[in-house]
Amino acid sequence: MDIDVQRSVGDFSLDVQIDCAADGVTALFGRSGSGKTTLVNLIAGLERPDRGRIVIGGTTLFDAARGIDLPTEHRRLGYVFQDARLFPHFSVEGNLRYGMGLDNSPIDFDQVVDLLGLGNLLARRPYHLSGGEAQRVAIGRALLANPRLLLMDEPLASLDAPRKDEILDFIERLRDRLKIPIVYVSHIMEEVIRLADDMVVLSAGRVAAVGTVEDVTSRLDLRPLTGRYEAGAVLAARVDAHDDEFDLSYLAVPGGRLSVSRLDVDVGTSLRVRIRARDVSLALEPPSRSSVLNVFAGTVADIGDEPGAQVDVLVHIGDGDQTAPLWARITRKSAHLLGLKQGQPVYALVKSVALDRHSLGRGAAAGRFVGHHR
Repeated sequence: MDIDVQRSVGDFSLDVQIDCAADGVTALFGRSGSGKTTLVNLIAGLERPDRGRIVIGGTTLFDAARGIDLPTEHRRLGYVFQDARLFPHFSVEGNLRYGMGLDNSPIDFDQVVDLLGLGNLLARRPYHLSGGEAQRVAIGRALLANPRLLLMDEPLASLDAPRKDEILDFIERLRDRLKIPIVYVSHIMEEVIRLADDMVVLSAGRVAAVGTVEDVTSRLDLRPLTGRYEAGAVLAARVDAHDDEFDLSYLAVPGGRLSVSRLDVDVGTSLRVRIRARDVSLALEPPSRSSVLNVFAGTVADIGDEPGAQVDVLVHIGDGDQTAPLWARITRKSAHLLGLKQGQPVYALVKSVALDRHSLGRGAAAGRFVGHHR
């Protein structure tokens, strides 16, 4: 994905350069007004850049200098909007078939119906669908257009929490089974952690960062954009074992093993786990007779200088090539009493009960770390 575009609308100016692989799920992350929807509309051809170029999968969709501007219908892109935008006079089946491409698609109708659980909805009209059902139909219609890239612009924004979980399950399923590259727009970090491999952080129409989810979320300088209260590190992990006696699962991560509440997944499954800074404490010595199961030896890598009673401390756990970042949010007084400084050995303590289902994702990036089964 090679994008270098500029677009001005009123007082807003978008000036974006992105050069990254279009494999897997790439999240466009940023606050409202940062330019996320404008950018996906430019990719889709719904808006035209003032200048620049857009190249997806080696195909040039737009190049102002060369006079190339493919019409939207020739770009082979699927677009899922915040609202389903179904045709009210068509049944679910009619909406799905309307989106089918004319060429031989590797994705067939029955496959999409099965993947998205639409079999019992085919005869219904859109006004008889729930919000989650309508969004599943919209995703199916986009898939049946045989897209080279799927654009999803905050597809969960209009749904309640149960419907959001439902749609996230289906997006995970199509990501893992169909292997279609996805550009996923969101301002919700939990969605990014669960779905994305890479992320692009936008701010005021500019790119603030591009990289893997793990790398971007570990950067202290991005906290004003990624959110401080919910800030935390993202670790690639692998399910190492299950403990039936105590209803726990053990995840292999750089630096050791992480205990979490029992997961309904197979041993060997790759995961991504988010550990919030507010759920990590620090000690100068390994605790004895403590309720905390997760204790990681590490080294202080950075200490925030933000004002106030709290301070964020970056700790690198693991050694050699198997290292990972952990953020700890502690009081400034605690940092003073511990005498924390860069390069100092410490122990990071993480409560197992703090790691809920919203902390876990199954992005392909989790496979970047290969743990050892015991």
